Amino acid sequence: MSARVPLNVLDLVSVSEGHSLDQALDASIASAKLADALGYKRFWYAEHHNTPLLGASATALLIARAAERTQRIRLGSGGIMLPNHAPLMVAEEFGTLARFFPGRIDLGIGRAPGTDGLTASLLGRSGSDSQSISRSILDLTGWFGDDGMGKSAPVSAGVAAGTHVPMWILGSSVEGASIAGQLGLPLAVASHFAPDDVEQVLRVYRSSFNPNAPTAQIERPYVMAGINVVLAPTDAEAQRQWTTAQRMIIGVRSGNRQALQPPTDPTQLSPAQHAFADSFLRIKAVGSPETAVRQLQAFVDETGADELITVTYTYDPADRQQSLRLLAKAWFPHSQDSQETFA
Repeated sequence: MSARVPLNVLDLVSVSEGHSLDQALDASIASAKLADALGYKRFWYAEHHNTPLLGASATALLIARAAERTQRIRLGSGGIMLPNHAPLMVAEEFGTLARFFPGRIDLGIGRAPGTDGLTASLLGRSGSDSQSISRSILDLTGWFGDDGMGKSAPVSAGVAAGTHVPMWILGSSVEGASIAGQLGLPLAVASHFAPDDVEQVLRVYRSSFNPNAPTAQIERPYVMAGINVVLAPTDAEAQRQWTTAQRMIIGVRSGNRQALQPPTDPTQLSPAQHAFADSFLRIKAVGSPETAVRQLQAFVDETGADELITVTYTYDPADRQQSLRLLAKAWFPHSQDSQETFA
């Protein structure tokens, strides 16, 4: 059995039925504070646009807010969708964050728009093809470097100079994995919603890894893998809460996106609905602490992941916090489980 790897949290700031975006944002910050106190390593925000039921749009602002309210946990983007941004602006924003919160900021970079085509056309600032992404990352390497100068043009990012912000490549495909490997950067694989071909994605990343690339920040392949997680005191209660995530993905994939729905008896979903939801969300750890830890460890053993990033959809924010607590207590040997330690 592998050693216990670090655990992280990915947040989309989902809105629950009957709740407001303001409440979702407050719940997200509360989760970040809790994760900080319980020993999670990173808390990342995923960029989305034109989705009124998700509050994770202005990623850098969310990172700043969460960093202000926490003490040690690393805050980052899972990710910044680089085609939506001018890379120089990304360098300036994350360089500023790194100066405010030294040693606590991560820059995860994705190629997808995180939205529909029309919205992407309103956001677009740089190309999404492999060559454009690689060139932008090379520039970012320079802007975060000691002299703070871009590689494609003698332009300084000023505030980013010398911050050496760690960069990750987000990927759900072989192409993304190949880019991460060729650039010598760590890979965050989106196995939590793209479970197909994970083995091939990891194999391509590891076989293409180039520690001598001009963009390289690490000496060997390093993987963080996404997994859906819901813990409750019993397997039955966790499975009941899991129906919120199942109904969410059914709505997204059928074009009937809704706010997170209250959990229901699993038997209220048809076998076809269970099968459809699990075709996207089958990489999961759902159950009591004992059950979930066994599933998490099996996933680590299967993938050789160096870290896990957990995604938890629950209707009630209190259930998400309970899941965070139960997992921390079961996974970390010296977890704090008193709410008074992070209030």
